[in-house]
Amino acid sequence: MVITISLVALFGIVLFFLLRQNSLSYGSAFTAVMFGFFLASTGAAGPINEMATAIVHAIPNL
Repeated sequence: MVITISLVALFGIVLFFLLRQNSLSYGSAFTAVMFGFFLASTGAAGPINEMATAIVHAIPNL
């Protein structure tokens, strides 16, 4: 679990800087996919899924 969290942090930081520089390339796409993959295996996956579900259910009520 410690390795997963550190990889999430690493890919998150790299992705943050790539997005700040507006660098859109295959490397950025790979970084975003890897960040999502490792984020899904952490404890943050449950609350993120719940938040996304709540947003989707709230949109038709606008």
